[in-house]
Formats: sequence, C-alpha cells, structure tokens
Amino acid sequence: MNRVLLLMSSCILLCLELSAQVITYENAKKKAQKSFDDAQMAVREYRMTDAIDLLKDAVRQEPGFTDAYGQMTITYAEMKMYKEAITNYEILKRLDSPSTRPAMLPYAKALAGEGRFSEALATVKLFNQTNKAKNPRAEALEKAYEFAAKAASKPVPFKPRNMGDSINTKDPEYFPSLTIDGRTLVFTRRVNNKNEDFYVSEKDDSLGWMPAYSFGSPVNTSNNEGGQNISQDGNMLVFTGCNFPGGRGSCDIYYSIRTEEGLWVEPMNMGSPINTRDWDSQPSLSADKQTLYFARETPDAGSEIFMSRLQANGKWGYPERLDSNINTSGREATPFIHPDNQTLYFASNGHPGFGDMDIFFSRRQPDGSWGPAVNLGYPINTADEDASLVVAADGKTAYFASDRSDSRGALDIYSFELYPEARPMRTLFVRGYVYDAKTKRRLIGNVELFDLETGKIAATVRTDRVGNYMVPLPTGKDYAFNVNRKGYLFYSDNFSLKNMPSDSMFVRDIPLVPLDTSAVMVLYNIFFDTRQFTLKPGSEVELNKLLALMQENPTLITEISGHTDNIGMDKDNMILSERRAQAVVKYLVDKGIPAERLQAKGYGETQPVAENNTPGGRAANRRTEFKILKL
Repeated sequence: MNRVLLLMSSCILLCLELSAQVITYENAKKKAQKSFDDAQMAVREYRMTDAIDLLKDAVRQEPGFTDAYGQMTITYAEMKMYKEAITNYEILKRLDSPSTRPAMLPYAKALAGEGRFSEALATVKLFNQTNKAKNPRAEALEKAYEFAAKAASKPVPFKPRNMGDSINTKDPEYFPSLTIDGRTLVFTRRVNNKNEDFYVSEKDDSLGWMPAYSFGSPVNTSNNEGGQNISQDGNMLVFTGCNFPGGRGSCDIYYSIRTEEGLWVEPMNMGSPINTRDWDSQPSLSADKQTLYFARETPDAGSEIFMSRLQANGKWGYPERLDSNINTSGREATPFIHPDNQTLYFASNGHPGFGDMDIFFSRRQPDGSWGPAVNLGYPINTADEDASLVVAADGKTAYFASDRSDSRGALDIYSFELYPEARPMRTLFVRGYVYDAKTKRRLIGNVELFDLETGKIAATVRTDRVGNYMVPLPTGKDYAFNVNRKGYLFYSDNFSLKNMPSDSMFVRDIPLVPLDTSAVMVLYNIFFDTRQFTLKPGSEVELNKLLALMQENPTLITEISGHTDNIGMDKDNMILSERRAQAVVKYLVDKGIPAERLQAKGYGETQPVAENNTPGGRAANRRTEFKILKL
C-alpha cells in the first residue's frame, strides 16, 4: 500500500513539474515562502516528517518551486529515504535549476544508499570538477565511492535474518553480545525510546531463542546503560554507563560479576586508568578476561580504540592506543575481540569504505601487532553507518543491529552466516574453575599453559574473583597445564588437543592442595624415555615450577619419589625409579636448592595407583611425585 501511495505521489509531483515554470524563493507566492520557511525551521529542530509535509505544501502552491525540491532531496537523504530523494533531485534536474548544486552531495548519498555507487561517483566527480573551492567532504566521498564501485561489483554472501519477536520489539534493540556456548544473548533495548536497559534471551535446543527478559537490578537502573559485553563464560558483564552518579566522565565503563549462586553484584566503576574525564565506552572483553578493548573519544583525537591488560595485582594497566592499522585520522568505534583472541572486528570511517562507518576486521600478527584492516565488503557494509558486529565462537554466525524493511519498528538485531574469508581463527577453548582441594572453596589463581613441543608459554591467565578461567588455544598440540597460588602446591597436568575438533570445549576444574605436611603432588609434566632416567627437554617447564616453589618456601623439606609400572624385573624397576628421582633432585640442586632439603626415593612398582592390566593404568603408575616432609 505504501509503495502505491509513493508511486501516486511521485506521479502527481511529476505531472505538476512538467507543467511548471521555474520558481525560486524570491518570486514564489507568500504562502509557498511561508511553508518553505517553516520547513527550514522543522529541519533545524530535526522534525523531518513535518518538514517534508511543509515542502510538499510549498510545491503544491508553486509546482516549479526549485528550492523546495532541493530541500526535499536533502531532507529525504538525511532520513535515508533514498528513492524519494532521487525522485525529487531528478525533478530538479529537469527544471534545470541552479538549486541542483546544494543538493548534489545528498543526491550522491541517496544513489549510494541504493547501491548505485558508479552513479554516485559520477555525481561527486562532477561536483568536485565544477567546485571553485576545495570541499574535503566531497573529496573524501569521491575516494569512498571509487572504492565502493569496485567493491560492490564483487558482493560478498550476505543473507541477514531478523531474530524475531522473542528478541525484537517496536523499541530499538542493538549492541548484541553472546556467551561462548552460543546459548545466551545479551543486548541493549531503549525502552519507550528513552531509557536504555539490558535484556537477555536464552536458546532452547528445540524452541530456539526464548522471549527476552530484563537483566534486572542491580545492573539495570533508571540511568542509561549502553554498550555492553558479556564475558564468554557468562560470569562478568562490562558495560557503558553515562552520567552515572560518581562517574569520571560523560560515559564510563563499569563491570558486574556473577556470584557462585548466580546473582549479579552491584556494578562497579572500572576507575582510572580505564575511565577518564572523556568519553570511555563500548567495551569488549577477551575470552580469558585478561584484555579489555574499548572506544575513547577525546576533543582532540575523536573516537579511537584502546586496549588495557589485566596486571598480576588484579588491576588494569594503562590503556594503549591501537596502531595505525586500526586507528586512523577518522573515527573508530565498537571494537569486538573474538574469543580466538586473534581477530578484532571494529567500525571505522577512516579506512577505505562505502562512505560512512563500515565494519572491518584485523588479525593479530606473530609479533603481536595488528594486521591491515579488511573491509567486510558489500552488502554487509553500505553507504550508511554500519557498526556493532559480534561473531559467535564458532566463527560462522555474526550478529548486528539494523533498521530494515522487516524490522519491528526501529533497530532490530539480525544474524547472518559470515563468509569464510572473514571468519576468525579456528580455536578450541579450555575452561573451568580453581578450588581448594580440602574445603572446595573457589580460589583466585594463576593458570599457565605451555606448548610441550616448544616449551613456550601458550597462554597465561588469572582467574576471576570466583575462580573461573577460560583460555582459547590453537588445536593440534600437546599442552602442559600449571596452576599456582601462594600457600598451595602448584597443580600439574598435561593433555593432548591433537585430536579435538576446533570450536569445542575442554573442561578442567583445578583442585589446589594446601601446603601441609604429607601433602603430595604428582608431577605430570616430568618426562623420561622408556626405561631411561635422563630428563627430556619438555620437563624443564615443570622443573622450574618446582624450583620456584622451593625458593618461595625456604623451610620446605621434601621427598621426590619415582614410580614405575610392573613391566620388567622388580629390581630393575626399583633402580630405575630411584635414578629418575635422583635426576629431579640433581636438577634442583644444580639450580641452588640445598641438597639437605631434598630426598630422592625410588618405589619401583610397589605403590601403584591403578591396575597394571591396561595401558592407561600402567601410564598412571609411571609417575614422579613430590611430597612435603616438613614445612
């Protein structure tokens, strides 16, 4: 019905125009001048619909009123009603009026908005060729439309799907974020187009996304809660709060943590150096919760993307401005660090794009820097502002907010399948929590993973306040796993991810044994070749952990014991286990630990921890243990 009315309206305007003579403001009727003046006032007050009605009234009174057609072109383009803007400009051209020039750039924007980038480029070029003074905006648009015309000729796959009534309403919904399992979606809703609050939808295996509910108190308040990011494990929320009592700037970044009971604590301001007197907003937290990315806008530099690392003392370090492959002389915003911790998605109008804010991605390089920004392409990016993209852990599904023909009345949240070239690195995830082996109380601790082949640190994270950790890791490798906390034996383990598919989850909860007389720890990451007692190079990581424990606790007296399976002669196994224990002791003594603090003991096959009739049982029995004899 709306298309029919639009067609009729366009026909009426065309018929009037064909029979009209050129009328300017100076020779227009007083009533037409009054309507035009009132329309100008409405535009200044951003009452665009009223302005259009007044301009239509002006051309009804004066069918050749070129100033009114020019202003309608400009106003429709501002309203993103591009077809209408094009129609009015074409009337203006047929009237051959000087009023076409002020409307040329809005007309070019309308053409670009309809995907007609080559025509938009030709229009801007004509504007620049006939312009007496330099126009930086027009020159920037010419470069943008040159890029857009080429890029649009090779469109990328893009089939956006509205996420439906469970999530979208007549109110605007935007800033989606997702937990790593893809089952919890948090987003911002501007209720009654006034107050911004957070809402949650959970995914049911058979029913899909369930009706969204308010995030609730204490996170949602009567103030505006804006851009947010739920941590990948779902236990921390970082978000923007504007004009909050006690805030440092116009907008600050806050956080809330979920307790073991599932309750969210009172949000806390992240404080200095994250928050400043400027605008700090749009946070994105890495999967391991060790790095925070956010946008900061200052009067001098505009909006740029910064990052801060969590320090060993639990405080956030001084934010670093990302390099020129990310930040430009233009505007950068809405950063999203994918759970792979290697791919950053963000919005910018400073890199080659389609005319406004576009979405880009960059990959972390081997030296830790960021690679060149890559435009996601058309039609994901358009001539309008495109931003706030997030990508699921599997890298296949992306989410964003848009106002499209099938929206529920304003901005809605959409999803689409991201084409392969723009997907993040294929990764799997290790997650769990750290706890006291005796009391079961959750603990804060340091988690380290080492590549067993190279001996290099693959990841190091500090758990959150309730002991949770999550680490993204490349597939196809074997890893050593160490967890430490003062007052406890460090945790030692190893596992192979060579046969685990990417995008899967490896769960390991970590019990830490308090330092106490008779406390025993298996040193899983000390390795020997079969029937040999020479330490393999991959053992050094664990040996150095053991060395640090002895250095930090100078009164410890310990026993290092070797154990074997039942393959071979009893006597040979006893000798082998003794020599393996001695090899560990020798390493520690050579590093400066007094020999009188260390006892080497071989037990052979006399203390099995599993049956010896299976390969797994025998592997468990072949071990090196560390035991505290005296504190």
